[in-house]
Amino acid sequence: MIRTNRSHLHVAALSHPGMSGKNNEDRFAVVSHALSADDPTPSLFAVLADGIGGHRAGEVAAELAVDHISHKIAESNGRDPVRIMEDAIHSASDAIAHHSASDDEQHGMGSTCACVWVIGDKLYIAFVGDSRIYLLRDGQMRQLTTDHTWVQEALEKNIIKPDEAREHPNVHVIRRYLGSLKLPEVDFRLKMNDGENAVQAQKNQGMALQPEDTLLVCSDGLTDMVWADEIQATLMESKSPKAAVQTLVAQANERGGHDNITVIVMTVPKHRPQEEEKKGWWGWLMGE
Repeated sequence: MIRTNRSHLHVAALSHPGMSGKNNEDRFAVVSHALSADDPTPSLFAVLADGIGGHRAGEVAAELAVDHISHKIAESNGRDPVRIMEDAIHSASDAIAHHSASDDEQHGMGSTCACVWVIGDKLYIAFVGDSRIYLLRDGQMRQLTTDHTWVQEALEKNIIKPDEAREHPNVHVIRRYLGSLKLPEVDFRLKMNDGENAVQAQKNQGMALQPEDTLLVCSDGLTDMVWADEIQATLMESKSPKAAVQTLVAQANERGGHDNITVIVMTVPKHRPQEEEKKGWWGWLMGE
C-alpha cells in the first residue's frame, strides 16, 4: 500500500498514563494508505495494544505489537484483510514471545491488541484480549468485540451475574494475549446483533459503514472507569473526535485513573469531501 497524507475518516487519539504513577504500557498507531498506484481506494488502519508484565516489560510488548502489526499491514496489498491481520498479529505474538524468552527481566510479558481496518467504506476488525472496539450508529452504541477474560467466560456460563462483573477480583484475568507460548486465536467476531453466533458475527466482516458512524477503540483503563452509556453520551455530545478523546480520558482520570487510558475515535464524514469529488481519491489523499 502507499502511505497518504490524509485519512478519509475524521480521526483523533489520545493516551494517558493515568493517575496511579505507573508507566504507560499502552501503545497505538493510526495510519492511512491508498491500496496501490492502480487502485487509490483509501485505507485507514488503527491498532491499540495494552502491555502486560513488570519491569517495563508491558510497554516493550505493546510497542512490539504495534510496530509489527502496523508494518505488516502497510506492506500488504489489502486484498484479504482478515488473513492479513491474522498473519500480522501472529507475527507480533512470535516477536514478543522471542523477546520475552531472551530477557529474564521481561519473561512472561505480553499484550492485548485491537485492530480496526477501514478500506473504502468497509469495516474489518481483529482482536485478542480485553481492549475493546465500539460502534456508535444512529444514537445507539454497540460493543463489537468480546473480552477474552475470566469474567466474560463466567458471565457466558452463568457463574456470575452482570452486576458482579465490574468489581470481581478476576476482572483483569486475561485468557488470550500476544506473547504466549502458543499462538493466540485471533478473534474476528464482529457482533452487530444480540444472539449472533460466532459464524454469523464473523460474516459481518466487511460490512459497509454509514455516514456519521463513529468507531471507538480503547484500553480497559477507560472502560474500568467510565460506563458504556456515559461513553455513548460523550461521543454523541462531542463536536469532534478530538473533543471526544479528551473528554473520555479526563472522565477516567477524574474517577481515579487507576490504569493507563488510550482512546482512538474515528468518524465517517457526512459526505465525501468536495476536493475528492473534483480530483478523485489520489489528489485528495495526497493533499494536492
